[in-house]
Amino acid sequence: MKKSKLVNMISFAIGGALIGIGIVILLTKSTLGGITGIDFLVFGVGAILAGPGIYDSIEQKKIKKIEERFPDFLRDVAEAGRFGMTLAEAIVVASSGKYGALTDEIKKMAAKIQWGVPVKEALLSFNERVNTPLINRMIAIIIKANEAGGNVADVLGMVSHAARETQLMKKERAIEMSTYSFVLLTAFGVFVATIFILNASFLPQMGKAGRAVAESLKNSAVTNVPVQIAYEDIPTIKFLFVMATLIHGVGDGIMIGLLKDGRIKSGLIWAFVLLVGGYIALKVMNAA
Repeated sequence: MKKSKLVNMISFAIGGALIGIGIVILLTKSTLGGITGIDFLVFGVGAILAGPGIYDSIEQKKIKKIEERFPDFLRDVAEAGRFGMTLAEAIVVASSGKYGALTDEIKKMAAKIQWGVPVKEALLSFNERVNTPLINRMIAIIIKANEAGGNVADVLGMVSHAARETQLMKKERAIEMSTYSFVLLTAFGVFVATIFILNASFLPQMGKAGRAVAESLKNSAVTNVPVQIAYEDIPTIKFLFVMATLIHGVGDGIMIGLLKDGRIKSGLIWAFVLLVGGYIALKVMNAA
């Protein structure tokens, strides 16, 4: 079983259990050791988001480190190939360089070639171990170019340039989208502040007005007048405000991930941060 699937299963199991406990507590209108049902709901959703989000963030950082140095390796192989070396010989010569997180894997590939393993098999084995989107594409192109014959060094040079351009485009997109991500973060902060103001000033005044109306009706001689007392709905309104904050945080977090690199998984860690941060902010402000 892949690590990602295992992390997802554990996160969903823990999150589902916490959400279930939270629903039971909300239905029974009780608490568990001072922890409310909403607290358990937040813990549950947070667990579902945190596990896959943190794992994906770690994996993406690892992939980024690997892919950053791969164009350098291709460039060195191309330079060696221009001296008349075959692809296998050029890989062995280039493997003496330093390529950060890729160094060990490149040395393993070169060692296999020196032991007599065909260059195609060594490249496929390297690709299987590293297994990143960019390297998958580049290795496929290199293998096809080597099988077709001709000047492989020129192909390697173009592949190296294409890989570097792809990385630059990703960086430019991240910089451009950072503005929109900041807008979403600001909007969420304003939303949380608005909810706090409503909870701190509007709803209490609404409750007082509702109680005053109720008392005046009790003391008056007027009967059979259908009146809805607003203060009775205040706990429900507060609950809806909290749920709106949580939904807003998760939605904004996922949107930030989509803007960043077009992947929902990239937004899971942001969704977790906004979910927990927004809820803690509400708890602290309401307690103040």
